[in-house]
Amino acid sequence: MVNFVAALRPMVRWLMKIAGVQPYTVEIEPGTVMNFWVPLETLKKKPSKKGDKPAVVLVQGFFSDGIMTWLFQAFALSKQYSVYIPDLLFFGGSITDKTDRSPRFQAECLAAGLRKLGVERCTVVGFSYGGTVAFKMAELHADLVEAVVVSGSVIELTDSTNETMLQNLGYSSVSEMLLPTSVKALKRIISLALHKKLWLPDRFYKDFLEVMYTNRKERGELLEAFVISNKDFTVPNFPQMIHILWGENDRLLKLEIAQNLKGQLGENASFQGINKAGHLVHLEHPCVYSRCLKQFLASLHEDKAQK
Repeated sequence: MVNFVAALRPMVRWLMKIAGVQPYTVEIEPGTVMNFWVPLETLKKKPSKKGDKPAVVLVQGFFSDGIMTWLFQAFALSKQYSVYIPDLLFFGGSITDKTDRSPRFQAECLAAGLRKLGVERCTVVGFSYGGTVAFKMAELHADLVEAVVVSGSVIELTDSTNETMLQNLGYSSVSEMLLPTSVKALKRIISLALHKKLWLPDRFYKDFLEVMYTNRKERGELLEAFVISNKDFTVPNFPQMIHILWGENDRLLKLEIAQNLKGQLGENASFQGINKAGHLVHLEHPCVYSRCLKQFLASLHEDKAQK
């Protein structure tokens, strides 16, 4: 029987080609490869007629791989920006034989891959787990990361934040929450991640589980490395502008966390909430999210031009 989610792959590839983005595999180091969706100009090693467009990197969360996470935003941004969408390690076609499962290692591999693709400066947009990777990349590679946008994310997922979230949602572990093993469990986390109710046939959830939740052992290890002790957490001194773009009805990481995050980051941080949107804000309100994202990117480059 045909897997509906797998059958969508050729259509997504075709749509992305129309948007000017194609898949490309980068060897980070022997034993480690990352799959990227990259602009055609990058593959052709040929700048656009209007000059190089600003680079925007869209980093996924644990929900799915890169392109399924950011499909709508890839279309919205590709005319004005060079859009790069990586698959983080153990998602999509990305894999490593190294044992490091930390967000830091993900960030180092992502930065190395972007540099190999010729990216010199970029804005990194991270959702959920991908936001933590974006923060880490900004901390470690300030010369590469010009600005950061995060949604439903934290600088580091500490013990206390994790425990509060799990207790509020009724889960025993972050792996139980983010690595569902049944249709019932997948329906539950998607319901919690959305503000509005969504009905889909059980067949879709079954197919989604089969296609999107591979490499379970390694992803479980990623989640173990994701949570750190409170005593190990310090707020880095980010030189970049950081925009917090949040679903105001997020039940996983509530609005209070976004407000605390802005306070931690200080003057360089700005906040924008999207009403009637949950954790999956970029999928629930893709047009509004993309418009907000484009407004921030435009202001960023206007300020740069004025300087």
